[in-house]
Amino acid sequence: MPVGTAGTVKGMTPEDLESLGFEIVLGNTYHLALRPGADVVSRVGGLHRFMGWERAILTDSGGFQVLSLADLRAVTDEGVAFRSHLDGSLLTMTPERSVQIQEALGSDIVMAFDDCPPLPSPRQRLLAAVRRTSLWARRSREAFRGTGQALFGIVQGGDDPGLREKSVAEITGIGFDGYAIGGVSVGESADLSRGVVALTAPRLPHDRPRYLMGMGTPADLVEMVALGCDLFDCVLPTRNARNGTLFTSTGRLAIKRSEFADDPRPVDEECSCPVCRRFSRAYLRHLYVAGEILSMRLNTLHNLHQYAGLMRRVRAA
Repeated sequence: MPVGTAGTVKGMTPEDLESLGFEIVLGNTYHLALRPGADVVSRVGGLHRFMGWERAILTDSGGFQVLSLADLRAVTDEGVAFRSHLDGSLLTMTPERSVQIQEALGSDIVMAFDDCPPLPSPRQRLLAAVRRTSLWARRSREAFRGTGQALFGIVQGGDDPGLREKSVAEITGIGFDGYAIGGVSVGESADLSRGVVALTAPRLPHDRPRYLMGMGTPADLVEMVALGCDLFDCVLPTRNARNGTLFTSTGRLAIKRSEFADDPRPVDEECSCPVCRRFSRAYLRHLYVAGEILSMRLNTLHNLHQYAGLMRRVRAA
């Protein structure tokens, strides 16, 4: 699921994403609420029409901003007060408001509001996050009108097995259309992340989608599918593309390295993407070093093609 935080997957058109085979993208409630505003999006026909994207959209609830914008917020049981990173204005996000915004945006999958603590965190902080996430999940469920949208609940608990089991029991007890594993890739080691997923995923209902949030190296995706996860989002393919790191069938390639200055080969001779069919490593390095806008676009197209192809192979295996 490519990440389109502000209503766009950076550098990509809807036609690009469709041609790559993606069926769903992610948008972020916090960022879209700040700019252009949920009311604006609603007035022009909803997020699908606003983006020109006819396939599915999942909107994050804004809960992750509790972590990622930690210096800009105050958290209580009522909700989260964000200080806008754009103009300093105050935005209060409660479970009810998050659901209302997502309903106004018209996404296909609405995420319940959650409290996502960093790792490592003291057990008391993890316990508070589990309690608050369950409280907010119940309030999200009550606020959700269910008019053609699905609502997913999020499991927290950090790296504490007992708290993970507690969160799974409480969130599944409320009942949702799908379930997400939150609180991974928030500062912990890869081994710890795998352990958390291995503990949590099998305990979630097998007849509902299981969504692993924010984790997604190619190796992660293969391993997490084997552990029972169905849906993923991660900024790696797009962010790394903008930073000049390209995924290939043999590993990562830093296109800015001087050794590629006169390299006539494609990025990946095994890749069938439009970039590899037409452009050389030398040209892609030139675009990146020169700061050309086309660099971001071509690098992103290649990386997303790699990810889409990987997931097709995993599904076929």
